[in-house]
Amino acid sequence: MMGLPNFRFKLPSRNWLIFLSVTGSFATAVLYDRYHKKRAQQRWCNLVSHIAQEPLPTTQMPRRITIFLSAPPGDSLRAAREHFHEYVKPVLVAGAMDWDVIEGRREGDVRAGLAEKIRKRRRRDGEMPTRSTEGEKSEEKEDLVQQLRDTVGIKESDGVQGDLILGRHTWKEYVRGLHEGWLGPLDPPPDTTKETTPPQDTSPNSTEKAALADSASSTSSETETAGTEGQTPDLKDATDQLETPNEEKKKDEKPKQPAQKPPYIPTSAYPSAHLASSTPQLLPPSTVLPFPHLLGFLNTPIRIYRFLNRRHLADNTGREVAALVLASHVRAWDARTEFVSTANPDLPLSNQNTTVIPIQGRWEQDAVLEEEERDWHKSAWKKYKGEPERILRSQLVIEPRIGERMRRFALGNEDREKAEKDDGRDPTAKGLWERIKEMAGWEEDTSVRGWEHGFVGSESE
Repeated sequence: MMGLPNFRFKLPSRNWLIFLSVTGSFATAVLYDRYHKKRAQQRWCNLVSHIAQEPLPTTQMPRRITIFLSAPPGDSLRAAREHFHEYVKPVLVAGAMDWDVIEGRREGDVRAGLAEKIRKRRRRDGEMPTRSTEGEKSEEKEDLVQQLRDTVGIKESDGVQGDLILGRHTWKEYVRGLHEGWLGPLDPPPDTTKETTPPQDTSPNSTEKAALADSASSTSSETETAGTEGQTPDLKDATDQLETPNEEKKKDEKPKQPAQKPPYIPTSAYPSAHLASSTPQLLPPSTVLPFPHLLGFLNTPIRIYRFLNRRHLADNTGREVAALVLASHVRAWDARTEFVSTANPDLPLSNQNTTVIPIQGRWEQDAVLEEEERDWHKSAWKKYKGEPERILRSQLVIEPRIGERMRRFALGNEDREKAEKDDGRDPTAKGLWERIKEMAGWEEDTSVRGWEHGFVGSESE
């Protein structure tokens, strides 16, 4: 037939059918999840997009929140940053939010950063430490910036300020830093790690040994100077060239990270500590976002299941972030109270005096994202000899004076119903047929032609 090959349509072999069915089903599951994930994010972006359209005076700063990120146990900070950029940032950008970030590369960095931020606020409000601290220079710079803004007439936003915490591990450090900042002192604890100078020995044998050592050092220095004076210029250049690589290596070395500040107050001293006089009656509200992070080769099936169901994580995260951006509803954290009765169930109630004794249960803050601790790496639970107290392994301690002042964002019923009615489509996005017509140049030109403009003026002119 005109040299054309004779194609015979037949089913693929058994191996090809298995391969195509497995790869096709997995690819379909990935595309399905990605499609619904984008729609879920777009639904919450549409809910807060009207805030970005509101005019902002030139003398007022946008609403700003504080974001707390920390490296998950057994991993680096990059995982937390990628999670923030993928699930949290799109909703914040849609609501035209501004934010500051407190990051923690090591365990305890978020705790130290938040506590130091609160101590700076207390010093600005008039509390004075007994001795000078290292953070006074940075505070002077911040005060200078604030003075410049005041002279120009720039004001802070009147909106509700809040905190956004990513993950259970960061939430533990956040609560610890909150208690340390408002209950702890302004002065750092005494540093016991500094090396103490040993006592000087004033015995006659020690003085003789010191004299002999001084004479030996002086003779060695004289011989070194004599040797260098007797060298030729070529030898001096050679020695200089040998010494320069070591100096260059020292210059190229990265500076060491500053030591982490120890806690100013232990958890056992919370009940007896004095609350700061500048503590507000209500602390800024906060919201805690889930951060599922599972490592290990044996957990591959669970990780694949989570990878194929990221649309649910995007929906839950978008709901919490939208509640923070809208800030229309704020509620207090609950303190669960349990009651115990002294009645004997074996006897009739008419023959015994019963009393009901209230027992303080767990705070709601303690139960937030508690299921994430099961996914933490085993290095978070290891105990080493001589190590300080670890926040991740210790129990979360809530002081009633701080716990009653804490609040959290909540989504109102009207906003929830409005989000459910939204189909999650971008109103500015074009459909497939519209994009094809645009690429092919088939779009109808609605602009006015040149001969349709007419002449300027009237016909009589």
